[in-house]
Amino acid sequence: MLQEFVIVFVAGFITALGTGVGTVPLFWARDVSGRIDVLLWGVAGGLMTSASLFGLLFEAYQRHSDPLLVAGGVIAGVLLVVAAHRVIDGVDYQPTDIAAADRDVVVGVFVVLFVHSFPEGIAIGVSFVGLDLLGGPGIDLLGLHLPVLAVVMTLAIAIHNIPEGVAIGVPLRRQEGISNWRMFWAAVATSLPQPVGAVLAYYFVVLAERFLGFGYGLAAGAMLYLVVADILPEGLDAGSAVPNGRAWLAVGTALGVLAMLPLVVVL
Repeated sequence: MLQEFVIVFVAGFITALGTGVGTVPLFWARDVSGRIDVLLWGVAGGLMTSASLFGLLFEAYQRHSDPLLVAGGVIAGVLLVVAAHRVIDGVDYQPTDIAAADRDVVVGVFVVLFVHSFPEGIAIGVSFVGLDLLGGPGIDLLGLHLPVLAVVMTLAIAIHNIPEGVAIGVPLRRQEGISNWRMFWAAVATSLPQPVGAVLAYYFVVLAERFLGFGYGLAAGAMLYLVVADILPEGLDAGSAVPNGRAWLAVGTALGVLAMLPLVVVL
């Protein structure tokens, strides 16, 4: 059982590293092209939408989950994100707060980020249900046998974190005295609640697998609401000063959705 938790935690940590990857182009530049930034936000929104519909909800259908249970999970997922937004509403922090490594500030910011990133962690943890270390349908990777959905969700959320990393890295890049790697790890720190949420979600869904349909719905509802309430508005804001910004966002969203369509065939 411990080995399974380690695998789920590592998957969540990989998604957190995606936030750090978003800062890598800023090792050599002080900013990122507005069009690329908007495109990335669109791709993130498309991936999350597609992964929710063709991954989590389709998996619930494949497992013959009770539709009412799944619907209840979707509603609960939306309410979870709404509640999270209410908790952190009015709380302001800057990436420099984390990069400065002040202990009290970092602890406070981590609590805020935990509330913000927890829904993505839930999606990762739920997708790992069915993890079979001995074989069965899935993907063999580095000596491990992983569910297809788990691999796809991990990649989707890691990619989704990249534009967030860009948004975090830009103000850090403009600060004097902050090294490239401090910027990288400060960005990773903003997503560390994801592996924690992944492990907790995996534990509770495995503990009560009869409520798995609710878990799939919860993760899907939370992610879909995040797309509508966070990701696409961030993309629109990033594209407000970019010529044809809305078009670039739409193209990115379409690319993200299309990239996940093969998931239906695999599952």
